[in-house]
Amino acid sequence: MTPIISGTPSRARDLLCGFMAGALAVVVFHQGMVVILNTVGLTQSPVYALRGVPPYGVPTILNQMFWGGLWGLLFAAIADWLPPWPLLLLGVAFGILGPVLTGWFVVAPLKGNPLAAGWVPQRMLAGIFINGCWGIGMALLYAALRRWASGPRQAQAV
Repeated sequence: MTPIISGTPSRARDLLCGFMAGALAVVVFHQGMVVILNTVGLTQSPVYALRGVPPYGVPTILNQMFWGGLWGLLFAAIADWLPPWPLLLLGVAFGILGPVLTGWFVVAPLKGNPLAAGWVPQRMLAGIFINGCWGIGMALLYAALRRWASGPRQAQAV
């Protein structure tokens, strides 16, 4: 299958771009959607929270950026094998299918929380919006970082 994003292939560079894209997407897109959802009254979540996350007390936003980076790295690892859909669609699908379903059915039980946000539609919808928006941002940032990291383009003779 041909790569989704053209450029000089470098696996390490692509994985680093994926991590950076995922982490930056948390700061801009994920937290941006939290602000929007807070504004319309769907959630009441703190934005850029600095409360420590157990067991090491890492600030929440840094914890979210780390996990966003790992999800972005996973996206970069599988990007060349994803279906040839538009980048925004790939991003939103990845953001919903990866982090949302993992959060609902893996992380929640490990933390002693109810499955699927307690099956509360408002909380479930917020998770889908937040992580779907993160996925779109991550995919856009990944494409931009990958193009930037591959260096200047040579003009081609016509």
